[in-house]
Amino acid sequence: MTLVAPLADVSSFLGRSHRLWIGGQWEDAADGRTFVTDNPATGNPLATVARAGAGDVDRAVRAARRAFDDGRWSAMAPSARSRIVWRIGDLILEHTEELAQLETLDNGKPLSVARAGDVPMAADLFHYMAGWVTKLEGNTLPVSLPGEFHAYTRREPVGVVGQIVPWNFPLALAAWKLAPALATGNCIVLKPAEDTPLTALRLAELIAEAGVPDGVLNVITGFGEDAGAALVAHDDVDKVSFTGSTEVGRSLVRAAAGNLKRLTLELGGKSPNIILEDADVEAAIRGAADGIFFNQGEACVAGSRLFVHRRIADDVVAGIADIARQMRLGDGMALDTEMGPVVSQTHQNRVSGYIRAGLEEGATLVAGDEGTPEGGWFVRPTVFSGVRPDMRIVREEIFGPVVSVTSFDDDDQAVAMANDTRYGLAAGIWGRDLSRVHRLAARIKAGTVWVNCYGVLDASMPFGGYKESGWGREHGHQVLSEYTETKSVCIQL
Repeated sequence: MTLVAPLADVSSFLGRSHRLWIGGQWEDAADGRTFVTDNPATGNPLATVARAGAGDVDRAVRAARRAFDDGRWSAMAPSARSRIVWRIGDLILEHTEELAQLETLDNGKPLSVARAGDVPMAADLFHYMAGWVTKLEGNTLPVSLPGEFHAYTRREPVGVVGQIVPWNFPLALAAWKLAPALATGNCIVLKPAEDTPLTALRLAELIAEAGVPDGVLNVITGFGEDAGAALVAHDDVDKVSFTGSTEVGRSLVRAAAGNLKRLTLELGGKSPNIILEDADVEAAIRGAADGIFFNQGEACVAGSRLFVHRRIADDVVAGIADIARQMRLGDGMALDTEMGPVVSQTHQNRVSGYIRAGLEEGATLVAGDEGTPEGGWFVRPTVFSGVRPDMRIVREEIFGPVVSVTSFDDDDQAVAMANDTRYGLAAGIWGRDLSRVHRLAARIKAGTVWVNCYGVLDASMPFGGYKESGWGREHGHQVLSEYTETKSVCIQL
């Protein structure tokens, strides 16, 4: 296995002492605390990062509030703000290799995926949202009361926004939140996941280089129980946008009650993937495997519940198991790696615990016991058949490369099983009869339904969940309402 040598800029960045980005400058945590982020492919330390506490969060929020109140960003000419947001996307692309390597070293994902997926997606979000800056329009309103009135609406930024992103797509998900918030004129305190803080810190430098004024973006690194909790509870934060588990999402709802701050919650999933008997079986097998094994299964939309028509179930199970057995696991910095390690030893233990639970509860292990590389936090892609709907591997989000396969006999049964979950983030359908597919898509309780594909995301497509998969939407023009207030102005003439 030949590893790609880190760029000199990457090595230099890793060798730095990483501090908090507050008010346009790097600052140590007030109490001097730090923590270490590790390389999940080796378990070795990667970088030392400041650990923010409640006092640091307060400093960051106050910096954001000053920047918002004086209008240095929100009052900037829309065309000027648009050019800066676009420039952020350009800078991300100019630093593709650097950002991709940092992402792979910190998260574990294959470098090829970070290069082709995570970094371009992040850039695309800024480019897409840059176009909306000059199009945040109000309306004139007809008033039916006696007299003569001129009434209209204004779209105004919410204010200070706290944003908390997870570790599975650190750069891309930071862009998901930063791009619309900046486009609409807000000021931000961003907290990346403690397992993967590095690309957020580098992105802060690129955003400053693009011309975003000091204080508009602040980045605090730290842990959820202190920095994250302080950010959500802070009375001077007007909105929080969070991506993560449903359990943490519930705690955010309680913490936000103090000043009734607005929340966007993109939470867990247990997504169904349905393969009909008339599907292109080979394409469906490849798509279903990619839907669960992509990014080590560390995706909220992972197609972890596979429902296959009984006529083709044996062929599909055999095909996905073959793909699982043949996947090359290894260090993400090796170009032939198809699946990297999961993000941490803690998460490796969690996913392995679910695999043991599946075996203990009587599921049939079809693939997944072929062994893993030494030295890192690896989990083999795992396929279970013979599952029951009450099993933990069917009910609970594993967030790893583990799929459970169930057969069905008719569409009503498939829909009932697909909807038998507390989640509703995404789903997939594979079939050639498009009338049938349209009817099925309408019946699935999920925010996104992919047909004859899986995991396709675009800056223009609204993304979010039903049920316990969250509140609100990201992407598309719909996300703009999450970061703006609508004000009515009524003038008697």
